Parts: sequence; structure tokens; C-alpha cells
Amino acid sequence: MKKLFTLTMLISFAVVCSCQKQGSAVERQLAQRKAELDAREKALDEREKALDEREKTLAERENPTASALAVPSGRPLRDKTRDPEEAKAEFEQRIKQLPPDARRLIPDPEQVRAKREAKMQERRAKRERRLQEQMEEQERMKPSGSAALPAAEAPSPPPLAVYPQPEASSPSPSPTPR
Repeated sequence: MKKLFTLTMLISFAVVCSCQKQGSAVERQLAQRKAELDAREKALDEREKALDEREKTLAERENPTASALAVPSGRPLRDKTRDPEEAKAEFEQRIKQLPPDARRLIPDPEQVRAKREAKMQERRAKRERRLQEQMEEQERMKPSGSAALPAAEAPSPPPLAVYPQPEASSPSPSPTPR
């Protein structure tokens, strides 16, 4: 009986010891994998930050006017009572800071003014032509001589009665009740 008890004790002790060794090996593997995942995650975060930075610089290159027009923090908004010459000088300075390909996209104010003036002249000429045509049309429509009355002297139609007028007499007398 003692031998059986001793044998079961040895087997259970061996099982417990082997489980502890396997558990510690599994824990080591788990810790190693966790460290590898953390390293991968850090590298991925760094790549993502670098990509965001590249996208930002690319967006600034493609749209330089957005960054130039943004009001820097700490700087108050512009006064509307500034000197026009000072504003023009600041505008020209900002234009000079832009890359050449962006500068080509900004129209010259003098050219814009000239185009606007040309469009206004064209519209005025069209309006004058239309007025002239209307005047000629009215002249053609006007009757010649005294054969017809002008529109102002034409007889007006009789006014419509708002309330119906009673008839003076009816052709057949109506019977009266007795």
C-alpha cells in the first residue's frame, strides 16, 4: 500500500513539475510575441506619421494659396481702414513667396479689370442695339397719316357694369299672384 501511495505521489509531482515548465515556456513565448507586436505597432505608427506629413506637404504644394491665405494664430485680423498702398505691397510680397507655377494661376489685376471693362462695353453696345431696334419697330408699327387714330386717342370700350342693371320692360308680362 505504501508503494502504491508513493508511486501516485511521484506521478502527480512529475505532472505538476512538467506543467510548470510548460507554463513558463508558454509565458516566455507570449512575452516574446507581445514584444514583437509592440515593435511592429511602433513602426507602423511611425510610418503613418511620416505618410501624414508627406500628404500635408504635398497638399501645401498643390494648393499654396490656402496656406498663404490662412490667418496665423496670434496675429489679429486685418483692419479695413488700412492704407491701400500698404495692402497692395503686402499682396505683392505674398505673391512673390509663392512658387512660379502657382503664380501663373493668379490673374493680373490689370488684365482682370480690362476684361471686365470690355464685357461692360459689349453689354452696353448690345443694350443700345436692342433699344435702337425697339425704336425702329415702334416707328414701323406707327400708322402713317391720319387714317387711324393713335393709341392714346382710340375710343375705349364701354365700362363693364359691376352690378346687373334691371331691364326696362319685359316682352311678356309676368303673372302676378292673387
